[in-house]
Parts: sequence; C-alpha cells; structure tokens
Amino acid sequence: METSAGLPLEVALLRDLVATPSVSGSEDAVARLVERTVRGWGIAGLSVTRDERGVLVEARSAAAGRTLALVSHLDTVPPGEGWTRDPFRATIEGDLLYGRGAGDAKASVAAMLCAARDVARAGGPARGRLLVLLGFGEETRDTSMPALLAAAEAGGPVDAAVVGEPTNLDLAVAQRGLMMVDLVARGDQRHAGYADAGGEGRPFTNAAVLLARDLARLETLARDRPHPVLGHPTITPTMLEAGVSRNVTPPTARAVLDIRSTPAWPHEELAEAMRAALESEVVVTSTRLVPCESPAGSPRVAAALRVRPAARTYGSPTCSDWCFLRHVDAVKVGPGTSRRSHTADESVDLPEVTAARTFYAALAKEYLR
Repeated sequence: METSAGLPLEVALLRDLVATPSVSGSEDAVARLVERTVRGWGIAGLSVTRDERGVLVEARSAAAGRTLALVSHLDTVPPGEGWTRDPFRATIEGDLLYGRGAGDAKASVAAMLCAARDVARAGGPARGRLLVLLGFGEETRDTSMPALLAAAEAGGPVDAAVVGEPTNLDLAVAQRGLMMVDLVARGDQRHAGYADAGGEGRPFTNAAVLLARDLARLETLARDRPHPVLGHPTITPTMLEAGVSRNVTPPTARAVLDIRSTPAWPHEELAEAMRAALESEVVVTSTRLVPCESPAGSPRVAAALRVRPAARTYGSPTCSDWCFLRHVDAVKVGPGTSRRSHTADESVDLPEVTAARTFYAALAKEYLR
C-alpha cells in the first residue's frame, strides 16, 4: 500500500485527522480536510460532497446493484483533563497513536476513506454503490446522521451498512439503546422534628424515603425477557436531588435514570413496566437512541465473517449512529478499543487501522458484486 511521509496512507490520514480538532459543533476544519484529501487523490470514480450535514463519499458502478454505506462520525468529545500528551498532536509511539478521537472514531474514518479509495482505484464496485457517510455531532443530541442518510438515499436506498466504531474489529451484532428518565417522588414538607408517624391527623410522606424505596425496586425490573446477546436492560441512577434545608422534610425528590435498553424491551414497554411497579412519577425525557441488532441470518454479518473469520460476534453496550440505520442490514465494527474512548491519552493500535482498511475494502467487494 502507498505511504505518505513514511507512514501507511491510512495512518498518515489518521494522524492528520487527529491533529485537526473537531469537538462536537466544530467539525468544519476536519470536514474540509476530508474533502480536500479525497479530491487530492484524483480518482475519477470517487466523488465527495461536503455540507452542513457532513461528508458523503461515493464510488458508483455503471451496473445497477445494492448500496453499502460505511458510516462513522467526525466529531469528538472535548479533551478533558489528565492528558500526559497533547490531545491534538497525534503522537505516534511504537504501534500506538495517541490523541483525542484516535479510536472514537477517526481510526474508522481513515480506514473507511482509504478502503473507498482502494475500491475506486480497482475500477469501482462490480455493481451498485459504495458510500462513506461521515456525520457531525454524534457525541451529542444533535447528530446530523439522519439528514446525511436522507441525502444519501436521494440517490437510492441504502441496503446495508457498516458502522465504524471501536470494536477491535470484532462484530457488534446488537447494540443497547439509551432512554433517559426522571423519577420524581412527591411528599410533604414539614419541620423534621414533626416527621413521626402521621401527625396532624393525616398520612405523611417523605419524598426522599419514597424515592429510595423505588430505587431499590429497580434491580428487579425488566428481568423476564433477556436478550440473547445483550442480556437484561440496565437501569442506573446517575443523579439525585432532594431537600429544602437540613431540618425540613423534602416535598420532592428526583433521580435521573440512565437506562440501557435491548431489542427485547422497547422503550415504551420499559416505561410502562416502571409506571406499574413504582410509586414515583416516571417522566421519560429521551427515547431517541433506540436499541438495534443485525437481522437474523444477516447477509452482512455472514459476509463480514467470510472476510474476517477470526472475528467474534458480541453485543455492544454503547450507543452510536447505528440506531438511525436499524431499518437496513447493519453491523458495527471498527479499529480501536471502546474502553479507551473519551479517556485521557486515548489511543488506537495502528495495525488494527491497517487491518480495518483491508477489511472494509474486502467487505465492499464481497457485497457489491
């Protein structure tokens, strides 16, 4: 494979991507870099479009056929604290490249772009279209992927997708969804000295105690329908709020719940189960990130395993733009380790990036023939 500045092309591109800061909401510079890079390759069969929705790269065959989309995102979370290296310098040490977004998900971006280049230079797909969709804002509530996907499907439906996120090149065949819930308990405000049984001839409710009882019940909810890959949903309290003063019983107590759902427990059914089992009010604040999975007998997964037979299949606990492609045959796979995502000194193993380039290109040729 070609090199740039003594590095494999995909590694040199990854270095440039990481060295171009693209915290969510500030992706313009890195999007321009991608556009400039693809145009600079000068391959007649490879087109690139950049706008406010993201970057769309396309290699099209003259013969009609299916459409495969390689999907990832250009934004990163902020660098945060604790770094021992410059988060935007793209430091290479041995087989590791360090920097914000190195694994999540610029390694996938670099490998996908170079794979599209390889397919186009070899004459393009035998049939159909190969797309690379690179969105903005994936790390926030404002992901542009739905709009970018709609633009791509203006030229015909997407039949299959590969979502580029760090999986160590194993195949995530299912992905948890995310539902956010406020659990709100309501009680009586009074002097703490008079918080004994009843009082004043009427029942007394301490909102904090009511909320605590409901939090204890969460461990037993939604346990009767385990998903074969993802297991049970997880319902995790992450924030608590209560109290007026140290000597006043709280009239309201609130907990924020982070709920990681599975296809066996759709969000609306989880909400119904909670309302039936809990005394507190269940206020659903977000259901956008739904759970998803590869279809049974997925040709996409089968093709991926033919190309990379050593890959294992598993269920991913993290969300991604896959939820916007759940209507197609999709799988999540990319270079890097998910547990390094969002950490200080985030890094990616460079041999995996090179292997990902080969894998994505081979998968495209396998599917678009």
